Amino acid sequence: MKKLFLVGALALFGAMNAQTFGLKAGMNVASVSNVPGSSSKIGFNAGAFMNAPIATDFSIQPEVLYNYKGVAVSGGDLNLSYISVPVMFQYNALPQLYLEAGPEFSLLVAANAKGGGSSVDIKEAMNTFDIGIGIGAGYYFTQSIGATVRYVAGLTNVWKDSAGSDSGKNGVFQVGLAYKFAK
Repeated sequence: MKKLFLVGALALFGAMNAQTFGLKAGMNVASVSNVPGSSSKIGFNAGAFMNAPIATDFSIQPEVLYNYKGVAVSGGDLNLSYISVPVMFQYNALPQLYLEAGPEFSLLVAANAKGGGSSVDIKEAMNTFDIGIGIGAGYYFTQSIGATVRYVAGLTNVWKDSAGSDSGKNGVFQVGLAYKFAK
């Protein structure tokens, strides 16, 4: 029994040491579906991540990001700010290149409509929780510095009181840089 405990403790210690932590930031090109006369809005994302190997070529990367999304409409903007928690499952296709996919859970922290020189808080009209599915890739130029690209398709309606053809879903294309801290 002692040998089994020792082997388990060594495996857990090895897994903990294999984790890497880092920071990432980038640009969002965001939209909300079913908004007439709208176009994409430029925003940003920034946050931290932890990458943990789960097999030889696979890892899991949970992140905590501030995500600035929304949509541009004629005469104004719809600005949506979220705290997002993507949980990406990554496949290392090459030592420096990975492909990823996974869910993203987001909590709305602010929502406003801007236009005509004024801003109106519309958070009460919005759903505060958003779920999306992300797919992307990344490439590390060095052991610490890499570039990332991801698309997150929203699955939930951003508006509280609409359904069917009136529902609007977030969609965001993200490009950015990542920095892994040295072990």
